[in-house]
Amino acid sequence: MWDYSEKVMDHYRNPRNVGTIEDADAVGVAGSLTCGDQLKIYLKIKDNVVTDAKFQTFGCGSAVASSSILTEMIIGKTIDEVKKITNKDIADELGGLPPEKMHCSVMGYEALEDALKNYKAEGYVDLDDLLGKNPPEKKEKIICTCFQITENIIWDAIKQNGLKTVEEVTNYTKAGGACGKCKAVIQDMIDTYYNKQKAEIDKLTPTQWILKVNNVIETQISPELQKDGGDIELVDIKNKSIYVKLKGRCSGCKNSTMTLKNFAQQILQDSLGTDITLIEVK
Repeated sequence: MWDYSEKVMDHYRNPRNVGTIEDADAVGVAGSLTCGDQLKIYLKIKDNVVTDAKFQTFGCGSAVASSSILTEMIIGKTIDEVKKITNKDIADELGGLPPEKMHCSVMGYEALEDALKNYKAEGYVDLDDLLGKNPPEKKEKIICTCFQITENIIWDAIKQNGLKTVEEVTNYTKAGGACGKCKAVIQDMIDTYYNKQKAEIDKLTPTQWILKVNNVIETQISPELQKDGGDIELVDIKNKSIYVKLKGRCSGCKNSTMTLKNFAQQILQDSLGTDITLIEVK
């Protein structure tokens, strides 16, 4: 039995914005009925703002909940704001999803991306389209033929969610979840991404490295600790050893070591490399 949050169960039992929009300004589709899940999302857009959103989905409770919460997240937002939404944002808004169900939030992200890709503001005319000068779109490479998962979908999942194993990629995209013939290709993609990331980090100057570390602490770690009345402060950096000071409730918490190693250090390692060590300064 999956461990679902109350919010997931609420949106599954009482889904919002189910249906279609006959005069929709943008329509996006993701998934496939032959693979078990499909989502179609309809958007009504006025003055660059999403004024309405509806969805139709065929899938499990997580797929319904992800689709429902997504429509609530985008109504009232500008197109630029909507474009910044990721599958992680969808899952976080639901209070989390089981790892094996993360592909449902990815499906929502893909449907939204598909809708925005095909959207053109009222009155916009592409002269190259009219003159026939735009080359045909390049067909995306299919990595997982069982579930029709493209190369771009896998790249996006790895980059946005810090996926490091084939199993994680399968949980987020379904790729590799059937015959398994594509698992070697997926592993190559993971290795390629992290080898490139490591090479880019190794090229950073000391000042750039400090700024990058501090950015991860300020944007990914500190906000989460602040939710419970705690915080974290960067004290010093010596190569890959990062010295920090826990503040607020975190400083006197009996679980501070666990917070430091299992949470803060893990995020830094996921973002900047597994050779990073986090050291607490009292």
